[in-house]
Amino acid sequence: MKRRQFLHALTILGLCPKLARGFSSTPESLYQLPAFGNTRLLHFTDLHAQLLPIYYREPSVNQAIGGGRDLPPHITGEAFLNFFSLKKGSAKAYAFSDVDFIAAAKTYGKMGGVAHLATLINQLRNQSGSENTLLLDGGDSWQGSATALWTAGRDMLEAANLLKVDVMTGHWEFTYGVEQFKKNIAQFKGEFVAQNVALNEEAQFNSDTGNPRVFKPYVIKPLKNARVAIIGQAFPYTPIANPQRFIPDWQFGIQEQHLQAIIDEIQRAKKADVIVLLSHNGMDVDLKIASRINGLDIILGGHTHDAIPKPFLVNKTWVTNAGSHGKFLGVIDLDIQKGKLKHVHYQLLPVFSNLLAADKKLQTFIDTTRQPFLKTLRQPLAVTDKLLYRRDTFQGSFDEILLNALRTINGAEIAFSPGFRWGSSLLPKQTLYFEDLMNHTAITYPNSYVKELSGQKIKAILEDVADNLFNPDPYYRQGGDMVRVGGMHYKINPTAVMGQRITELRLANGQLLRANKSYKVSGWASVNSMATGKPMWDVASEYLLATK
Repeated sequence: MKRRQFLHALTILGLCPKLARGFSSTPESLYQLPAFGNTRLLHFTDLHAQLLPIYYREPSVNQAIGGGRDLPPHITGEAFLNFFSLKKGSAKAYAFSDVDFIAAAKTYGKMGGVAHLATLINQLRNQSGSENTLLLDGGDSWQGSATALWTAGRDMLEAANLLKVDVMTGHWEFTYGVEQFKKNIAQFKGEFVAQNVALNEEAQFNSDTGNPRVFKPYVIKPLKNARVAIIGQAFPYTPIANPQRFIPDWQFGIQEQHLQAIIDEIQRAKKADVIVLLSHNGMDVDLKIASRINGLDIILGGHTHDAIPKPFLVNKTWVTNAGSHGKFLGVIDLDIQKGKLKHVHYQLLPVFSNLLAADKKLQTFIDTTRQPFLKTLRQPLAVTDKLLYRRDTFQGSFDEILLNALRTINGAEIAFSPGFRWGSSLLPKQTLYFEDLMNHTAITYPNSYVKELSGQKIKAILEDVADNLFNPDPYYRQGGDMVRVGGMHYKINPTAVMGQRITELRLANGQLLRANKSYKVSGWASVNSMATGKPMWDVASEYLLATK
């Protein structure tokens, strides 16, 4: 869909309200939305366990191939601002782009924070009426910080209950392991849905239930003015992108046919007035699903951390993605008349923590939860001399620290670090605390490794990751960014075929890698093997304290 058609469609449906410019508006006018419709959905995703407000720089590069290169979510910077008519230098430009990020961050401050998010959620609930409102969590909320790791996600579980999340799906939540995950879900006061998670063949054989599905595929939420069906779509590639040992009996996948069958069942029985897919697919996958599945009204997506101010209309399905790290709250106002969806009004509201007072109940919970860990969390490791960020397709300045640490502490020629998209940003001249390091490394498989790899094997690894990102078919893309590499350089052609994207692999001294020569490589977060080296946070802490 070209920009003119895209904006024309939005205008027809009343989805192009005048955007706020900077902070000239009061908090009341910025967050007090005009009344519309009779049913409200509130959506956040990819919180990554950030209880406190943070800086988080949006990407300057979000590489795509094919027709998607000139459209969201893959346009960035000023092109993104121009596409959505966001004024450069405004508060929204700061929230949605990397343009002049350091200066804008100093002007507009940190974003997110669960207590500030709670204030906005409560305000919007009160405006529309709790009997007309649902709060939806797209997943990746219970992982990504030190306290989440040390409590096995329980701090975020309690935060979700205090926020009164109605329905959620997941991804990183599974990496605490099946038993811990089940304990967490048992204490979750909302409902967990995932139509695409089933027992594998062996587990089905040993099961006495006869039902291969692990979770409820969907729930029907009867509100005052409408019945809303929420279908869950967990991350389809969890056993590939994360260690399968955490969920050995479960199989995932997109499961398009099963999804269509569920929609058909809901429509046949007239169970709901509107059907929503709460997705953790990633936006490119969601756009393809919308082009192939009939009967979905809305897809509320996550996983790829794309902050999209206005949704795409694909056939008859609205598709969007609500950013990450608590920076945004999606507000979907629906006008449902006589059992049919008539109109949709969507806004993705930035959560400016200095415009929204912290909810007292949530802030008390956060302070109490963090108190036992404060001494460790606030250990200073270094002072930044430049902007540290993670999110970009090929590189991130915080990843450079991890790569340098692996090479220095483990004595390796080459280092690998996964292309995670989560992790807060730090401005120049900020103290880098242990908590900041954990915001980039807090996973349940953090151990480093050192091994000998041939040049041929190194190229194969890069080719494999590149195909996960740049496969022409969105269904074969797993999201995330390119694996970070230290101690060597290479050229990449994303549009080439598998096996021919990576060329000219050179060591830092300019010497070409030889296919049959072995090189000492260090990395961390191994998916397919049980690494036994120091956790990444210990490696990086040792490096930072020595380097200053």
